[in-house]
Amino acid sequence: MSSVAGSPVLSEKAARQSTDVSFLADGGELGAMMRALDWSRSPLGSPDHWSQALKTTVGMLLAAQAQIVLFWGPDFVALYNDAYAPGIGANHPRALGRPAIENWGELWDDLEPLLAGVRHTRTTFAAKDRPFYVERHGYGETSYWDVSYSAIPDDDGSVGGVLCIVSETTERVLGETQLRASEARYRELNATLEQRVAERTAERHLLATIVETTDGQIQALDLDYRWLAINASCADAYERIYGKRPRVGERLHEFLADRPEHLAAATAIWSRALGGEAFTTIEEFGDARFDRRVFEMKFEALRAPDGTRTGAFLTGKDVTDRLEEQARLAQAEEALRQAQKMEAMGQLTGGVAHDFNNLLTPIVGLLDMFQRRGIGGEREHRLIAGAAQAAERAKTLVQRLLAFARRQPLQAVPVDISRLVADMGDLISSTTGPQIQVTVDAPEGLPEAMADPNQVEMAILNLSVNARDAMPDGGKLRISAKARRVERPHESGLMPGTYVCIAVVDTGIGMDEDTLAHAVEPFFSTKGVGQGTGLGLSMVHGLASQLGGALTITSAVASGTTVELWLPVSHATPGTVDAIPEPSLQPLAAGTALLVDDEPLVRMSTAEMLSELGYRVVEAGSAEDALQYVRQGLRPHLLVTDHLMPGMSGTDLGLALRKQYPELQILVVSGYANNEGITPDLSRLTKPFRSDELAASLANLTKVAR
Repeated sequence: MSSVAGSPVLSEKAARQSTDVSFLADGGELGAMMRALDWSRSPLGSPDHWSQALKTTVGMLLAAQAQIVLFWGPDFVALYNDAYAPGIGANHPRALGRPAIENWGELWDDLEPLLAGVRHTRTTFAAKDRPFYVERHGYGETSYWDVSYSAIPDDDGSVGGVLCIVSETTERVLGETQLRASEARYRELNATLEQRVAERTAERHLLATIVETTDGQIQALDLDYRWLAINASCADAYERIYGKRPRVGERLHEFLADRPEHLAAATAIWSRALGGEAFTTIEEFGDARFDRRVFEMKFEALRAPDGTRTGAFLTGKDVTDRLEEQARLAQAEEALRQAQKMEAMGQLTGGVAHDFNNLLTPIVGLLDMFQRRGIGGEREHRLIAGAAQAAERAKTLVQRLLAFARRQPLQAVPVDISRLVADMGDLISSTTGPQIQVTVDAPEGLPEAMADPNQVEMAILNLSVNARDAMPDGGKLRISAKARRVERPHESGLMPGTYVCIAVVDTGIGMDEDTLAHAVEPFFSTKGVGQGTGLGLSMVHGLASQLGGALTITSAVASGTTVELWLPVSHATPGTVDAIPEPSLQPLAAGTALLVDDEPLVRMSTAEMLSELGYRVVEAGSAEDALQYVRQGLRPHLLVTDHLMPGMSGTDLGLALRKQYPELQILVVSGYANNEGITPDLSRLTKPFRSDELAASLANLTKVAR
């Protein structure tokens, strides 16, 4: 094993350090080890200072079942998961957080060019059964690996590191080598058997011993499909997949007489070999009542000394586990790429929506004030009304962005989906027009779903409009709801359980595979410019995910489209969900309001609204400024604060002031429109808002105070 200098160590200091390492929470033993590691000795430094790209990638590789190691930065600092750790033997755990050259030194001349090539070219390097010389158990050995090395971008777009998804194949490669050697010995014996008459008995005994003891599956049939020989390993395989063992002298037709379909498949392959063809094939065999397995088989003809064909034999092996591992590796690679893409898109859309909400807040507020005050003449009234309508449309667009980013505000309650779908029949018919025949099938007695009824109605309406647009010459639209039970992990990622499934089925033009692959991506649309935002399906997808459900789409060109919205069944007992109180529209004026927001335009419009509602307003641009006012003697009756601000958040500000003044009324305003970081006991209002919405929220505060 190569020498190691400066390996990171676990210390009490590291165990006590308080850093933001939530992305390591579900990382198994390696996640716990990373949380307890003294990162001051690693080139990466403390995890809470890592880039978001590094955090996201480490969080995902820790949760993966495949063997994954990440080499980050120009020094190729190693980070890996539980599945990978056994593969480096005694180098674990000292390799964690250290440059790769320290613990992969014996193969660095081989490994470093591969990693550097991926880092510089951004081109994935993949290989099957690639040999590497390693010293992981105190001695040198050649190991074999299926590898896939991919470049991982950092937050600034540059290559941050190389992600290596690997699967050790040493045991299989060595086994195959041994099997080939055994096959070679067998062929040599078979070729010379008839020429060694004097030693026939001894050689037959030797051959039988080799055939019986090898792990490879060996069998031979004569021209009448009768077993001439079969070793124990092969008989075991038959028993596993059919529940019985063949006997020497028994015909294949007798053995599979009760399974005609299986007999036809077996005789089709053996007939080629008995006809003199030598070939290798991979096939799946077995009765589903027992087991289905995949075998790699090599067939050759059996011949008498004069060259006459007397039968055929095969040497084979069970490759089911190897193929499944390869499939899992490919699935892990695809899942990682998809997760990185959706995470990046979610962060982008969520951030854009937040900024738009801050921009819309003063616009909506000032237009609302102009309308309430009746500023200008008739022409000005029309212009202001048009601007207000445009602002509302922009607000709706932002909500759809938040829906895709899974950050929209939801009021999840038990919902009678049967009644909700049935009540929407007339609305959908009027929306789709007379050329579309609408059928609604929502039987009574369905279990209640845990959902936001307003958002579900909007989702169904969006799906219906999409279906209408897919049937320009008319067609049929069917909307149905039924309870569905998921017994095993669903194709969309649903966990086992009971769901209410809302299906929207049309007979329209359908989608090709490429369109279907991008259907739920934001801003993707097949409609003309100005005919759609491309956010309808992405909004429904985000809603389903946020509620713990899923969205599935099946479609084909000229065969229509089926969209299914899966919602989890509510487990709330009757009476456990309180009705939302209807506050009065006018709050009681309560003296001084401390208004905190880092956006000057937002503060300006909100201050104007509060002044109209009878408050004396004191403005602050940050939580720190607000605390300074209080230390100087300000005693506000009301705190209206933005949630996300540089420095201290509005929520932390509210909790700090409430400790000093328990009677203080607090309203938290959020541009992200989600509850993350906001404690349940604090009232909240989503940007943008009008004066009446602010008044309603303050009135509700007043009721609670009473």
